[in-house]
Amino acid sequence: MKKDIDTRRFLSPASMDRNILQLVIITVLVFAAMSWLNPDKFLRYYNFESISYIMPELGILSIAMMIAMLTGGIDLSVVGIANLSGILAGVYFHSTMVQAAQSSDSNMLLYTVIGVVLALLVGLVAGLVNGILIAKLRITPILATLGTGQVFMGLALVLTGGPAIVGFPDAWNMIGNGKIFGVAAPFIIFVGVSGLVALLLSRTTLGLNLMLIGTNPKAAVFAGLKKDRMILYSYMLTGMLASLAGIILSGRTNAAKSDYGASYLLQAVLIAVLGGTNPAGGKGRVLGVGIALVALMLLSSGFQMLRFSNHLIDFIWGAFLILVIAINAFRNSDR
Repeated sequence: MKKDIDTRRFLSPASMDRNILQLVIITVLVFAAMSWLNPDKFLRYYNFESISYIMPELGILSIAMMIAMLTGGIDLSVVGIANLSGILAGVYFHSTMVQAAQSSDSNMLLYTVIGVVLALLVGLVAGLVNGILIAKLRITPILATLGTGQVFMGLALVLTGGPAIVGFPDAWNMIGNGKIFGVAAPFIIFVGVSGLVALLLSRTTLGLNLMLIGTNPKAAVFAGLKKDRMILYSYMLTGMLASLAGIILSGRTNAAKSDYGASYLLQAVLIAVLGGTNPAGGKGRVLGVGIALVALMLLSSGFQMLRFSNHLIDFIWGAFLILVIAINAFRNSDR
């Protein structure tokens, strides 16, 4: 009985609302501190516009990481999937068939749509592979996705030979660099994806089942939930989100390479955990991930303007992740 009560407290809306309030306070403090330390550069419109273009790809990867964590797992292959998706799309755009059609804008728009579908299919298949390894072959998620992440990176290297693939169609670059009604297109995509995932987790059977599996896997099985199928679905969704992030990244940089966004993996885990996602499973909220993303992007932008070393920034992210996990573990042990 006590375990059931603890679970209800763990998933209570009041607990989640406290987490959201804490994140909002952290974000306000970060904004105030960076505004005070470097107001001339930090408060410029250009800075916030740049953040709106860079933030979405990391935000989508963080949501993907949150979904993997809901079942008590993790996906260390998200960056590899993102890069592989962009590279395969680049290989497709450099194929003879597509090159021959560049004279027609309508044809290139069609080929761009096909490229997007191809990239998303790469994520779907990669997620399916991860799901089979974890749900069917019972491989620990951290080991399975660490291995597949290296495989995806290796495939990307084989396809490119090392250098980046450059020269994507204008319609593809619009996804990463364009504006819609004066707002960055990647930011609009991120908001749309966040809303859809939030609805999926809170209003559908799949979302509820993922939460239940992460909270108490044995009880979920006894309740008749198809645990293996749910885990498979979660990693397929994670893979597609990673591919979407790869589309935005390659569109923004007009290039795709096997090692792009290498630091995103640590940051995605940090944002997911800071946003209130429980690494042990059963707890996560898109709103929390979104607020944590804004806080870390503001902090990162401020660090760069203060000319912090990239190595020092990575050290801060790692130390911050350990601190957040330790605090969450301490708080949960008191309940």
